[in-house]
Amino acid sequence: MRFFQKILLILVFFKLGSLSNAGAVPESFADLAEELMPSVVYISTTQTVKSSGRQFPFEFPPGSPFGEMFKDFERDRQTERQQSGLGSGFIIKENGIVITNNHVIAGADDILVTVNSKEYKAKVVGADPYMDVAVLKIDTKDKFQPVEFGDSDKARVGDWVVAIGNPFGLGGTVTSGIVSARNRDIGMTRYDDFIQTDASINQGNSGGPLFNLKGEVVGINTAIIAPGRSGSIGIGFAIPSNAASKVIDQLISYGETRRGWLGVRIQEVTKEIAEAVELKKPEGALVASVGEKSPADKSGIKAGDIILEFDGKKIDKMRTLPRVVANTKVGKSVKVKIWRNKKLISKNLKLGRLESSEEFKEKKSQQKKTEDLEIEKLKITVRDLNKEDITSRNLKITKGVVITEISNKSPLKGQLNINDIIIEVKRTQITKSTDLKDIIEKITKQGDKNLLLSIIDNNNRRRYIGVKLN
Repeated sequence: MRFFQKILLILVFFKLGSLSNAGAVPESFADLAEELMPSVVYISTTQTVKSSGRQFPFEFPPGSPFGEMFKDFERDRQTERQQSGLGSGFIIKENGIVITNNHVIAGADDILVTVNSKEYKAKVVGADPYMDVAVLKIDTKDKFQPVEFGDSDKARVGDWVVAIGNPFGLGGTVTSGIVSARNRDIGMTRYDDFIQTDASINQGNSGGPLFNLKGEVVGINTAIIAPGRSGSIGIGFAIPSNAASKVIDQLISYGETRRGWLGVRIQEVTKEIAEAVELKKPEGALVASVGEKSPADKSGIKAGDIILEFDGKKIDKMRTLPRVVANTKVGKSVKVKIWRNKKLISKNLKLGRLESSEEFKEKKSQQKKTEDLEIEKLKITVRDLNKEDITSRNLKITKGVVITEISNKSPLKGQLNINDIIIEVKRTQITKSTDLKDIIEKITKQGDKNLLLSIIDNNNRRRYIGVKLN
């Protein structure tokens, strides 16, 4: 019996030894939190939202003597209101360079940063909506306590992490958890590569730091999954520090990003495609088309090629390629390994810059041209709901159209406001602006003048509106 007790004791010590080698469970995060709190800031923004309105909610009939008398009051009046926002950030240089999310400060007229209960004004040094990162500079000569970036590639699933931020404007809130997963793609951007964590992150935590136990920033807290706007359910996402720091360096140096550009449109390599081209397994990025005079075109890459390696980095799946290309220095000569005609071949090319490519400029121009759409029958202008709206307003919906303008003669005047979101018309879901235009035209052609709209108002409340067309 004693023999078995000794064996059991040895096994227990062996197990404890294994746990010790894996990293001890922290007894407390108090010392770490006390050290890091002075470097975490709380950000508040104000934005002026303009809308047109009338002095009177009614119209005088034609020929009325009051029309001439009150004509100045009948004209559209521009009204303004202040919209506020909250977020978090952290200091990386003692002169007051602050890192946060782009969606925290996007469109802000004024930015206030609170450090250790003291409030400062700040300005934007540079911002990148594609990775959702922004760099601010506090307007002061005061010196601050900075934190350093850690190596996010070394963060393992199961490692302890600590989040500090400003959830719901409460400030000074510390939460802990573990790295739940790596390389998460949640469809926010083309460069998604999030760290998932179960450390509690809520509205207001955006832009705040995710620390490892050494006090190094391994991520920037950016998004959560919160069904029904219920708050943290233990699924939060942070931008890895390695990817973010490269963008941050560019924003500080140039005030803009300088991403690598290959000039190809790509698609996933499915099991069926891999079998058809006799590739051992589904991997890489299939080139669907090549931009004219792009670096890829000049190097001889063709549609149908499968890119398996770029600049010495393996392309295991389609979404890996945009991240690798974007993080490669503009102008660098790189080797690309591709699968073509059942053979592995190599191509050499000089990488271009995404932001200066004609494709990039044209895309931005087209986005600007097609952003707003006038709905003539309703006498309103709308645009598609985008990811920035969803994140900044913490919306639980993902589809709909945002009202950007309401004519004085609109049947919706007085019932809806600028920035309200139309999500349904007569129980039909509205996915994009053209959906709304098509369904309104269809209804009016049928002679129906009564509409039932489902909307999300500026306070994120769902309401139904009854409208009679003229």
